[in-house]
Amino acid sequence: MAGVAGRLARRWCRSAVPRPLKDLAICPNQETARQNYIDLVSSLSSSSESSSQMKPGTDREQQEYENLVVTSEDGITKIMFNRPARKNAISTQMYQEIMLALKAASKDDGTITVVTGNGDYYCSGNDLANFTDIPPGGVEEKAKQSAIMLRDFVDTFIDFPKPLIAVVNGPAVGISVTILGLFDAVYASDRATFHTPFSHLGLSPEGCASYTFPKIMGPAKATEMLIFGKKLTAGEACAQGLVTEVFPDSTFQKEVWTRLKAYSKLPPNSMRISKQVIRNMEKEKLHAVNAEESSVLQERWLSDECINATMNFLSKRSKL
Repeated sequence: MAGVAGRLARRWCRSAVPRPLKDLAICPNQETARQNYIDLVSSLSSSSESSSQMKPGTDREQQEYENLVVTSEDGITKIMFNRPARKNAISTQMYQEIMLALKAASKDDGTITVVTGNGDYYCSGNDLANFTDIPPGGVEEKAKQSAIMLRDFVDTFIDFPKPLIAVVNGPAVGISVTILGLFDAVYASDRATFHTPFSHLGLSPEGCASYTFPKIMGPAKATEMLIFGKKLTAGEACAQGLVTEVFPDSTFQKEVWTRLKAYSKLPPNSMRISKQVIRNMEKEKLHAVNAEESSVLQERWLSDECINATMNFLSKRSKL
């Protein structure tokens, strides 16, 4: 861990010393930078390890997943994010598990597939601890690997053949928000919020949001959210077309699942074919947008702006 942290700290120091990071005294010299980064990584890793030790449920269908609970009942396959101690932040392993779960759901007997979160949050987006696991090829190789994984992840949502419904039980951040444009319906509790703080982290949109959000809510509202980082309430997200319907939190689960059980009794082939007709004209465009967004993000992850913003974020977080 120390060797990896040291390599990344040196790379970050070289790129950032002449810039704002120096003024923040995050990287005054290599040794200090290395120690700062090692301390940050250690604190993040210890948190990640404690959360990853959470036992999966006892249901037979969940045993292959450490970060998800996957169940099938009444024609509904439910994929639930299950890292409540980390606000359901998506780790690298969790990305892989979500892709596996969706691929399995696309072939199972379920009529519809539902994605939701366990605990207070729907999902807090990327787990920034993902960026502390640097391969021998360095940060450039890490950025390349991450871009490939992101592209594959979003492609899985684009190609999903059945009705895909998000049940947003609480705050949603980052990629958990951007991919909502690829769902067929989004139901939200009135305590849910939707936040895409890309510019704050020196990043750019993903999940096809650069294409789907302007189509859904119009260019001006999409810009306010994707570029300026405006956080939407559930009511605002519904008014702008990102959310299908909002329910009072006190009755959210009961009302939504009653509706979903009714949907699951509809003829499955008819729903699949209808989705195919609706989405087929868009698929090629969505795949192209996803490829472009992933390529741009690969560059952004290596930029001084992103590096400085991430170090600032991690430094503040380590002091909480």
